Amino acid sequence: MKISGFSFVRNGVKLYYPIVESIKSILPICNEFVIAIGKGDPDDSTRELVAAINDPKIRIIDTEWDEKWFKRGMINSIQTDIAMKECSGDWLFYVQADEVVHEKYLPVIKARCEQLLNDKRIEGLLFNYRHFWGDYDHYQGGHGWYPHEIRIVRNIPQIHSYQSAQSFRWFEYYDNPRQEVGTRKLNVATVDAEIFHYGWVRPPQLMQNKRRALDSVHWGKSKAEEFYGKAPEYFDYGPLDRLYIFKGTHPEVMKEMISKLDWKDKLQYSGKPNKYRLPHKHELFKYRLLSFIEKNILFGMHIGEFKNYKLIKV
Repeated sequence: MKISGFSFVRNGVKLYYPIVESIKSILPICNEFVIAIGKGDPDDSTRELVAAINDPKIRIIDTEWDEKWFKRGMINSIQTDIAMKECSGDWLFYVQADEVVHEKYLPVIKARCEQLLNDKRIEGLLFNYRHFWGDYDHYQGGHGWYPHEIRIVRNIPQIHSYQSAQSFRWFEYYDNPRQEVGTRKLNVATVDAEIFHYGWVRPPQLMQNKRRALDSVHWGKSKAEEFYGKAPEYFDYGPLDRLYIFKGTHPEVMKEMISKLDWKDKLQYSGKPNKYRLPHKHELFKYRLLSFIEKNILFGMHIGEFKNYKLIKV
């Protein structure tokens, strides 16, 4: 059995992505790791940093991002596909540039891949998610945050990255990652492992820069620049006491990055949200009520959860 890891990134260092940590977190169980690195700004050193890992398993594909796909996040899926289609493994393990896997899960993941290798019904593996927010001690667990997603798929030509690279689908023919006709959901099994998502853990100024970059590939660059030209310089995470407190351990590869956290003085740990900004979802009464119902009445089931998969119990 062969496992290929894959990912994509652009301006990862400038935007404070834990890209090296992400790659290193799954590298021990991968036979290869393919990453598409988009040409970034002149002052970004992402490519050099990834190359400096100096592991023969890692293969870099240099890409340039075509702005015609800067709509609804399609460029993210296209870049994901570029890396995925260069993989040679039986299973393809996808980690986005802000996703890291705890080392305790690696034997579990590998064993699950071996167990299901010859079960052709299973086209992918579904992971649990933990979404950190603001710092490394708080996380989102309420309504509106996806609790599961596909991160391992079989190496089948018809499987492509879907929508804005959040998930995957089977395509009878491929036109673009947002097409609905000619696609179907993958048949997946669960794996008892968790993805640590650090996409909302950055210094507030860099968090705002990351939002600008992300929105530019969804709205188009001109619209995003116009919006953020009037936006505050710093992202306001809001009062953190409205979130869950993380009591576990982080992946070992994150140790150095966590030690560099130096923006606690810019975080709000209690009190009321700033009334002069748009509220975050978890601050709205509607979402707080739905989160309470899901946790205390529905035993963790999420109302209206986006399920881009068909779960097979095995």
